[in-house]
Amino acid sequence: MSHFNKAEQDDWMTVYLKYLLFVFNFFFWVGGAAVMAVGIWTLVEKSDYLNILASSTFAVSAYILIFAGGLVMITGFLGFCAIIREQRSCLSAYFSMLLLIFLIELVAGVLAYVYYQRLSEELKQHLTQTLTENYAVPGKTHITHSIDRLQQDFKCCGSNSSADWQHSVYILSVESSGRVVPDSCCKTVTFKCGKRDHPSNIYKVEGGCITKLEQFLADHLLIMGAVGIGVACLQLLGAGLTAYFNYVLYKEEEEDAYSVM
Repeated sequence: MSHFNKAEQDDWMTVYLKYLLFVFNFFFWVGGAAVMAVGIWTLVEKSDYLNILASSTFAVSAYILIFAGGLVMITGFLGFCAIIREQRSCLSAYFSMLLLIFLIELVAGVLAYVYYQRLSEELKQHLTQTLTENYAVPGKTHITHSIDRLQQDFKCCGSNSSADWQHSVYILSVESSGRVVPDSCCKTVTFKCGKRDHPSNIYKVEGGCITKLEQFLADHLLIMGAVGIGVACLQLLGAGLTAYFNYVLYKEEEEDAYSVM
């Protein structure tokens, strides 16, 4: 009788773990979609700003998130198959994939943290140089477009202030047609509106575009980090549940083999 109760208890434990893993796997799959969405959003919607950055670390972190998110979604389907079939080999493969994805996201998290620490210094060193040396220069159309969008989106002018444009290759050239700042500095953009740098005409923001861009990138790094950490925590929970479910199936196989003998 006690043997029958123990077998029934083990069956309930298996069913309970199975449904628990189903629930986890669903949220894990959704988390993977969220990670991929954040990575794609960063690259597609904010790609113009990436052209201004000297380092590719920010973009690499986004690519890693996309790769990890795609791997999570594929692994999620593997997890559903492994749970339904209750095959220990599939569960072991699922467990290994969870640990692999965890390591990938850990690398992305470390890259994002390292970049966050040096973000301010990089912007101070390179943004002013990019604005003054590469704006409206032949072959640098993508950078010109990025700077124009940056100044319009963030309602700013110049790296630290509008005075930065006084040293610009473009402003000092005849192509500027007498402009003192690019037209994208203007509150209302019209042809040659950059000829007048009065506060009523152009954006005069304390800290310039550096402050705005730094805050924007820092916020994005926090979002990327928060999503990555959230999914990583789910993975550790799932890895633990998977390992325990695998152990329960192993014990059941042992007991079945013993009862046959």
